[in-house]
Amino acid sequence: MARVRSIGPEELPPDLAAIYREFAGSYGPFANQVAVFAHVPAALRHLMPMLMELRAAKTLPKRYLELAIVTVSKLNECDYCVAHHKPFLVPEGISSEGVDRVLDYADHPEFDAVDRLVVEYAIAAWENSHRIPEALFRRLRQHFSEAQIVELTLRITLCGFFNRFNDALGIEEEAEVAAE
Repeated sequence: MARVRSIGPEELPPDLAAIYREFAGSYGPFANQVAVFAHVPAALRHLMPMLMELRAAKTLPKRYLELAIVTVSKLNECDYCVAHHKPFLVPEGISSEGVDRVLDYADHPEFDAVDRLVVEYAIAAWENSHRIPEALFRRLRQHFSEAQIVELTLRITLCGFFNRFNDALGIEEEAEVAAE
């Protein structure tokens, strides 16, 4: 149980209840998380629609997005986020066991060179953002547009925020996620 009370959509004004329901339903099984975010209407009003808009835009291929998110979540040991994002990588061709060893990217048998680059960048952006070598950016530019690099960086750092938010407030996995 989270450290704060879960707020249901019926307790919110209609505009926020609509965002809540859409995020908890179509975005994925994140009902426990959105029930906590509902305490701060501005967060609910801006963060959740932003995530849904980014997903709809498909600027960044899902495989790379999810590799980055799982990498940062594993670095931060956020069980909630790993459990939620691991299933998104299986349809992208990475086995469940392969996802478990995402941090062993250098010789990962299921990763190609771009997968390895994404994981390397996710680690660097999260752990040493002030010391990312220019050579790493040159390699990123060979495979990604500037918009994709910006979104990748946004999602890496935003993931770290969500990891810490979820863990600090004790947000638990939803029953359907735990069952997987």
